[in-house]
Amino acid sequence: MKYALIGCGRISPNHIEAAKNNHLDFVAICDIVPEIMVEKSERFGLENVRKYTDYHELLEKEKPELVAIATESGKHAAIALDCIAAGCNVIIEKPIALSIADADAIINAGKDKGVLVCANHQNRFNKSVQYIRKALEAGRFGRLSHGAAHIRWNRGKGYYDQAPWRGTWAQDGGCLMNQCIHNIDLLRWMMGDDIDEVMAYTDQLEHPYLEAEDLGMALVKFSNGSYGLIEGTTNVYPKNLEETLYIFGQKGTAKAAGTSDNIIEEWSFEDKLDDPEHVKATYAENPPNVYGFGHTPLYADVIEAIQTGRQPYVDGEAGKRALELVLAIYKSAAEHRPVKLPLESCSTLDFVGRFGEGEKR
Repeated sequence: MKYALIGCGRISPNHIEAAKNNHLDFVAICDIVPEIMVEKSERFGLENVRKYTDYHELLEKEKPELVAIATESGKHAAIALDCIAAGCNVIIEKPIALSIADADAIINAGKDKGVLVCANHQNRFNKSVQYIRKALEAGRFGRLSHGAAHIRWNRGKGYYDQAPWRGTWAQDGGCLMNQCIHNIDLLRWMMGDDIDEVMAYTDQLEHPYLEAEDLGMALVKFSNGSYGLIEGTTNVYPKNLEETLYIFGQKGTAKAAGTSDNIIEEWSFEDKLDDPEHVKATYAENPPNVYGFGHTPLYADVIEAIQTGRQPYVDGEAGKRALELVLAIYKSAAEHRPVKLPLESCSTLDFVGRFGEGEKR
């Protein structure tokens, strides 16, 4: 299967390794900065992979079957729509887009063209997350009470200076959209997906050079009667502390923790079908960074979906739901009121000027 990668920045090594691990026919990479492509090419043995600074040229000349889009968030939608128009299946890094309208356009274009759209929420493939999901689908939790997603990370000025698009409303959003959306996705997915209402606060406390938030707190009312708590920040001193996901039910309690929900720290169920200590020892991973090991199984799933004609495990609709929840948090915080879902329209651009325009970096 002919594969190409558009965007060779911070997350690209995970995509490159996933493509190689799945034995894709890696035909091309693309980035507007040639030096970045050269560095990745030398580091990962891609000397024979053709290089482009214009993805339109790549699509025309290479005609890949599968394209991964790992550019700045604000360009995801336009690039995805061009790839889909060219007949390519797409894996889109999070978030799938920065507006409801663009997410809908991507989903509808994929359907119209008969190609698959995958949102790159790789933490769904964590061993720990998969085991919790298995227990949930088996009904072991009983009636869900509430869940909580905590993302307690650190990002300093050096991180934002690496890429000036970070923290801007036009190309990114704040910590909730960039750093926290993976865990927000997991919380919504685990708690039943359908949401009635969101109430939230966001603020910018430690990053005056950004346009968007560095702290977000939200309460979510799910349609099944359960609740969700979201705490996300990049202000934790002096480095990333943890990313945790709690699921509380009538008959069970589970907690995924570690750097990216990659271990199980709590496991207690009324049915006593498995030994908690065995579960903790078995369903744990130690990834080298917060991106975890999920890209390789996500790619494997997409490849199989293309070959069999089914939808990918994390499809475009899943990507839209994660985006929608972050946008609902932004909207609630900006308007100082509860926000009902679904959102018919909303974009990060709706919040320009919320915390000022950011100081020059």
